[in-house]
Amino acid sequence: MNNQHNIVKVCMLAGKIMLQSGAETYRVEDTMNRIASTFGLPNAQSYATPTGINFSIDISEVTNFMRISNRSTDLHKIAEVNNISRMVAAGEIELKKALTMLESVDRDTPTFSSWLQVIAAAFVSGCFTIMFGGIWADFIPSFVIGGMAFAGMLWFERLVEIRFIAEFFASFIIGVLTLAFVDNGIGVYMDKIIIGAVMPLVPGLHITNAVRDLMAGHLVAGLSKGVEAVLTAFAIGAGIAVVFGLF
Repeated sequence: MNNQHNIVKVCMLAGKIMLQSGAETYRVEDTMNRIASTFGLPNAQSYATPTGINFSIDISEVTNFMRISNRSTDLHKIAEVNNISRMVAAGEIELKKALTMLESVDRDTPTFSSWLQVIAAAFVSGCFTIMFGGIWADFIPSFVIGGMAFAGMLWFERLVEIRFIAEFFASFIIGVLTLAFVDNGIGVYMDKIIIGAVMPLVPGLHITNAVRDLMAGHLVAGLSKGVEAVLTAFAIGAGIAVVFGLF
């Protein structure tokens, strides 16, 4: 019985880490089922949504539930859990070792610090501006605006803990700063600067995961992630639109 308890704990922890890190729900379920099967539970049942995990060791057994409140994007953690899952399936590690490794992954801080994310967002913004037809005179304003907007989003998200409002705030910053820069002769193409600066905010992973979940037959998860992506896109567009409406 204690062994089954630890198996459930390993499966639930693996699913939790993957969902919180932005993995597709079909991948989460597959990982949990493979781990359970390797440890002698071939009929384990798992069901994941973007906000929760249900897991049972058999069809008629008690169902364990875990709610997922916070989600982000951490592909490194997803890769770590996948690696542990493969080691379990290959028989390279035992149950207790797998649990210890997963707990270590769960405790790990994000791979990239906030300031490094801001710098990356700044470079991404500048490069996308050039890629979408801007000129080199637009690179610096897009670089600065994209970095400041992303920093503002991270700060505001910690303040209110609502991602959509934080993204609206970030796009509002982009609109205001772009108008200020271009009006003062810093930068030429306003539209190219805005397009480049909003790219770090675009929900590309959510859109990709939504399509992949839908293609895998996970309709509830696919639709919910699709709606989340649409709301994010609306928040970004609304922030820019409000600036142009006011000024």
